[in-house]
Amino acid sequence: MTEADGADTAQPSPQKICLAGASGTIGRATARALARRGHEVVCFLRPRPGGAADVAGAEVRFVDFSNPMSLAADGFKGERFDAVVSCMASRTGAPKDAWAIDHRAHVNLLEAARAAGVGHFVQLSAICVQKPQLAFQHAKLAFEKALIDSGVRYSIVRPTAFFKSLSGQIERVRQGKPFLVFGDGTLTACKPISDDDLADYLASCLEDESRWNRVLPIGGPGEAITPKRQGEILFSLLNRKPAFRKVPVALMDVIIGALGFLAPLSSRLAEKAEFARIGRYYATESMLALNPETGCYDAEATPSTGSETLYDFYASVISGAAAPDRGDHAVF
Repeated sequence: MTEADGADTAQPSPQKICLAGASGTIGRATARALARRGHEVVCFLRPRPGGAADVAGAEVRFVDFSNPMSLAADGFKGERFDAVVSCMASRTGAPKDAWAIDHRAHVNLLEAARAAGVGHFVQLSAICVQKPQLAFQHAKLAFEKALIDSGVRYSIVRPTAFFKSLSGQIERVRQGKPFLVFGDGTLTACKPISDDDLADYLASCLEDESRWNRVLPIGGPGEAITPKRQGEILFSLLNRKPAFRKVPVALMDVIIGALGFLAPLSSRLAEKAEFARIGRYYATESMLALNPETGCYDAEATPSTGSETLYDFYASVISGAAAPDRGDHAVF
């Protein structure tokens, strides 16, 4: 198994960091990781109803990422920044949202960062872009190319599945219901990574030269696990006999076909069709590195970092910890 270096124990030189996307769970974890290293963190957030926002240990500035003038005047303010770390992503994955946030907002941020003399851009992407079929994947790839071509030093981090994306059936199983799987539950596998472990990896990209000007797939510790194994872990923690309900992938194909047929009638139906395609993608594609020689997913070629396992996460939620918000297009 290929293991990525853990967080650097040496204290790096303090830098002034622009952090985008700090309102999400990974963004907040990244703010903490940067602050632990002694960096000055300034969070650029999209305006929201109510206005106020708090990210512990960081300054917050509200900017309009669709407006380059706002990024310059309200964000960078003519000040010197050493690096940008972006955990910003579209909230739904719908095509309009994806191209507005995963691409255009990031291009605007990159151009404003270059104008401000920023020397390093750390981008949180996703491992699924290596086999693009969906709008948000193409939008992320388009920005990755713009960043690589920009001349700014970059670190593009492509994590595997997040713990929060695998938390949707905890309550279902706790209520005595079967764990839902597509096919036989072994169609896919992933090496899930916690918010804190991913945040440490992102923050260490600033000082680890081996991660500069590279695209970096990364997973969490341990072996790759299938959806069936995820269910088995939950049942074991709840001291219950495993019970699975198998959902045929063909059922999703029927739903996608029907929504696709109706999509021209309204934008809402078109979005639902895209969400169904997103669900099918995650139900049938592994979140692991692709072997370029075989074209197959390769768990051994997927680097690992950190210490928290999915078992640890499930155990904490079952013991009373709050389950994270999974976003707008969770499969379950």
